Amino acid sequence: MSTAVTARVPAKVNVQLAVGAPRPDGFHDLANVFLAVGLYDEVTVAPAAELKVTCAGPDAGQVPLDRTNLAARAAELLAARHGIEPAVHIHIDKDIPVAGGMAGGSADGAGALLACDALWGLATPREELLSLCAELGSDVPFSLAGGAALGTGRGEQLTALPVGGDFHWVFAVADGGLSTPAVYAEFDRLAAGTDIPAPQAAPALLDALRTGDAGALAATLSNDLQPAALSLRPALSETLSAGLAAGALAALVSGSGPTTAFLAENPTAAEAVARALTSSGTCRTARTASSPAAGATLR
Repeated sequence: MSTAVTARVPAKVNVQLAVGAPRPDGFHDLANVFLAVGLYDEVTVAPAAELKVTCAGPDAGQVPLDRTNLAARAAELLAARHGIEPAVHIHIDKDIPVAGGMAGGSADGAGALLACDALWGLATPREELLSLCAELGSDVPFSLAGGAALGTGRGEQLTALPVGGDFHWVFAVADGGLSTPAVYAEFDRLAAGTDIPAPQAAPALLDALRTGDAGALAATLSNDLQPAALSLRPALSETLSAGLAAGALAALVSGSGPTTAFLAENPTAAEAVARALTSSGTCRTARTASSPAAGATLR
């Protein structure tokens, strides 16, 4: 076995998040159009006497280091599937915002799964790894796959999507996180008594991705969870307004938030929007990144 293996895993932005009515199992059917973006966590695994998780980087203190961490759960799940002990030290170098709606925890789960598979020499087939990802959480399969994809079901059933060029983003990081279950609960409260249509991917948005047209993508971005996130964190409206005033083509809450995402025309425009957001006082910091990005890869 290797002495240590590192996987690099991207963040994601949801360029469309269409949410259906609650299902009997408590989840919601989704039409979730994912784009992987170039902000990364690195997950390094090494043999150890017992399962251990450590973390470094921005907001590392907010990352659970017990067996509720998705990276730890990934190691346990993979080990159980192959009848071995999850005796591994998992170290996460965190650069994806924590509890920010960018799938940082899911990325760590996918990274740990890929790295442990290599460390233990298991050569698990890709489709089986994706199935294990789906057991871990709705966003974990996309963290492994990367690129662009439509997620259906609860988001775990992926169909790869063609992308005709690079898109340039700014992500405004808020103070504190938002609980994804709390945002969905607020969605359900706000939608109570209304007829919620079955979620479907917007053809115009898929065309914009395929052609690489940033202006067309800006016109079609949508997030059904945004009203719920803004209800729980009204100050995010000021961040969205500040980014648009600075020249962003479009703005939306990323996933369940509270990170907000701004689409820019080019890298220079993205840097200008990031500077304006950072100085606006409406967010803690702003980061630029481009998409699409590769999924989980071994370093």
